[in-house]
Amino acid sequence: MNVLMFTNTYLPIVGGVSESVQRLKQQLQQAGHQVLVVAPRLEGQPRHERDVVRVAAVQQFNGSDFSIPVPIPGQLFDAIEAFEPDIVHSHHPFLLGDTAARAADTYGLPLVFTHHTLYEHYTHYVPGDSPRMQRFAVALATQYTWLCDEVIAPSESIRDLLAARAANPDVSVVPSGVDTERFAIGDRLRWRQQLGIPEQARVVGHLGRLAREKNLAFLAEAVCEALQQDEQSWWLVVGQGEAMAEIKDIASHHGVAERVCFAGRLQGQDVIDAYHAMDVFAFASCSETQGMVVAEAMAAGLPVVALEAPGVREVVEDGCNGRLLQHPDSGAFARALLECMSGASRMAMSEAALATAAMYDEARCAQRCLHVYRLAVARGGPFTHADDGGWDRVRSRLGAEWHMICHRGRLLRHLVREQWREERPSWWPGKREDETELHEE
Repeated sequence: MNVLMFTNTYLPIVGGVSESVQRLKQQLQQAGHQVLVVAPRLEGQPRHERDVVRVAAVQQFNGSDFSIPVPIPGQLFDAIEAFEPDIVHSHHPFLLGDTAARAADTYGLPLVFTHHTLYEHYTHYVPGDSPRMQRFAVALATQYTWLCDEVIAPSESIRDLLAARAANPDVSVVPSGVDTERFAIGDRLRWRQQLGIPEQARVVGHLGRLAREKNLAFLAEAVCEALQQDEQSWWLVVGQGEAMAEIKDIASHHGVAERVCFAGRLQGQDVIDAYHAMDVFAFASCSETQGMVVAEAMAAGLPVVALEAPGVREVVEDGCNGRLLQHPDSGAFARALLECMSGASRMAMSEAALATAAMYDEARCAQRCLHVYRLAVARGGPFTHADDGGWDRVRSRLGAEWHMICHRGRLLRHLVREQWREERPSWWPGKREDETELHEE
C-alpha cells in the first residue's frame, strides 16, 4: 500500500505528533509499504530525505515551537502523482490537513484522520485567544472528521469525546506506538553522572515540552514538596520551553533548586538513557489525547504518577503500574511520588509498567492502523482519479477547492449561530433549544 501522510509537525521538531508520524512511517516501511510524508520546511531539518516532501513554512509562529506551513496550490501535484498513493492520512484538521483533504478529493482517494490533539488547549498560541477561539478549535476539528472516511482516536477517552461532540462515528482506537524493546535498555548512570545526581538518589523524572498547556506549575509544586520531604530525592526535567523559568522559581521558593536538574531537549538514545536515570515518572498534563511519554516511561520500567485525564486514564492503573490521582492536590501528588519510589512498591509497579507498555508496541499499533486503512479503502470503493488527465484533472482540483469552501462555510454558519444563541436576550423564543448537530448544518 502507498500511504500519503500530511503533518504540520515533523523532524527536527521533538513532540508527540512528530514522533508518532515518524514511528508509524518507519513501521509501515519495515512491513513493506511505501510512505511519502508532506511536512513543513524547518530549520535544522535533515539534508537528504528521500521519502519526505517539504513545503514553505513560517518558522516558530507567535514565539512558539510550532511552524505554520504555507502550501502553494499545485506545488505538490507532481510529487503526489509520481508516488501514486492508495490512501491519504492526515494528522491535523487544518493547514496541511486542508491540503490532505484537497488531495484526497482531487484524486478520489480515501482520507483517514488521526485526532492527535485537543486543540482547544493550544489556542493561547493564537493572537486573540478567548473562549470563542477555543470553541472554534473544537468545531474545526469536529467538522473535519466529516470530510474523512475513517477517523483514528489515540485512546478510548478521545473516541468517547468525539462521540459526545457529534463527530464522524467511524472511529477506531489506535494508540501511537513505542519501540518497547529499545526503550527497555538504557544507561542508568550516564545522566546522573553528567548532571551531578548521586548514584543512590531517588529521582523523579519528567519529559516533554515545557509549555503552558502541560500544567507544569502544578507539577513543580508537587514535585518540590516531595523533594522537601525527602532530602535524597532529585528532579530530572527533560525538555525546553517557556515554563522553565517558572519551574526554577517554584524550586527556589521551596528551597530545593540545587536538586532540580534540566537536561534540555534530547533525542534518540539520549532520551532513553534519561528515562533510565529516573525512578518514577511524574505527569500532570490534562491536555493529552494519549500521553505517549507515559507509555515510553513504562517501557523503561518506570511507575507513573499522573492526574486522571483523557489519554492517561487508559494507561495508568492506580495502585498497579503507578498512581492515578482524581484531583489536583499537590500534597497528595507528592506523597504518591514518594510511595512509588520506595523499594517494594517500585519493584512491583515497575513489572506492571513493563507489562502495560507491551500493549503499546509500535509494530502492533502499526498493524491496527493498517486495518483502518483497509476499512477506508473498502468503504470508499474504486479510486481512479490519479490517472485522469487534461480537463478531468482540472475539474477534480476545482471540485476539491469547492468542497473545502463548503466545509469552511458550514463551520462559519455554526459559529455564527452559536454566537447568536449566546448573545440574544433571555426572553427570545427558543433560547433554551438544543444545538443543531454540527454536521447537519
